[in-house]
Amino acid sequence: MVAMTDTPPVSAEAGGMLNRRAAMASITVAALLFGLKAWAAISTGSVTMLGSLADTALDLVASLATLAGVWIAAIPDDHNHRFGHGKAEALAAMFQVVLISLSAMGLAVRAIGQMFGHASVEDPGLGIAVSALAIGATLALVAYQQHVIRQTRSVAIATDNVHYRADLLLNLAVIVALAIGRWGHIQGSDAVFALLIAGWLGWGAWTASQQAIEQLMDGEWPIEKRERFLAVAARHPALKGIHDLRTRTSGNRDFVQFHVWVDGSMTVTQAHHVMDEIEAALEREFPGTEILIHPDPEGLVEEDPLRGEELIHAAREHDACEESPALLAQGAPRLLTE
Repeated sequence: MVAMTDTPPVSAEAGGMLNRRAAMASITVAALLFGLKAWAAISTGSVTMLGSLADTALDLVASLATLAGVWIAAIPDDHNHRFGHGKAEALAAMFQVVLISLSAMGLAVRAIGQMFGHASVEDPGLGIAVSALAIGATLALVAYQQHVIRQTRSVAIATDNVHYRADLLLNLAVIVALAIGRWGHIQGSDAVFALLIAGWLGWGAWTASQQAIEQLMDGEWPIEKRERFLAVAARHPALKGIHDLRTRTSGNRDFVQFHVWVDGSMTVTQAHHVMDEIEAALEREFPGTEILIHPDPEGLVEEDPLRGEELIHAAREHDACEESPALLAQGAPRLLTE
């Protein structure tokens, strides 16, 4: 999967448009390849080509689901969805994972059946030509998807990208299997390659599900990203400490909430002004992030918050993940040597 940046470099509106274009490009490519592979599968009788056809059919359905997911995710907040509709992307990604898994199981069953049935492959040259054309079209689509993912950080498009990257290997395996069967005269190679493709698809489904599950379960940001966030917040001189940090991601939107200690003698207006300044500094470093800060008078809570100078020191000095200021600021037990 292509690496995604912490913060999308485009606005939510522009990102939504890019995601929709990527989804429609996937639908176009899948529809074209489905027609070509159906013709090749019928003409050759190859189980590997049949597996490739089944995968392309699921590609088409998955791409339609992706389009629906990114379209819904781009809908602005409403009265019933105050945090937006970003999780529609994760739901679309999980739907794709189910389809990939079904495709892998169906292909494995069909390959085992042919392995014991000793079926032969007709006109392998046609299958090879169609698979080569599919590789070219898929390469172009994958390159465009990677461009969109870097811009939007879309989990739905990223999952679609994983599937199409697997398709590159699948189509290559079809070419190799047909070539071995045709010119190498090795019986069973078609079914063996089909089983290998089924295993690859199953592994792809597992890996693609992880990020979608993290979003659906409101997983925390990566620890390095939380450390950078805390380091920016700690620069404000009026901030006396931070605790109860919580982060999550929904679609291409990030959400953060945390408590801060400020001077208890401040008026409400003064404390509000400090919160505005902290939010402005964080917004410059993490654009588009929805931030909620709860001010506390210094010394109000029982657990020790992480103080500003400790945030910077701990970020530089921690040797293990459990000593990270990002974990200390969550209110977790203090693990640094006192």
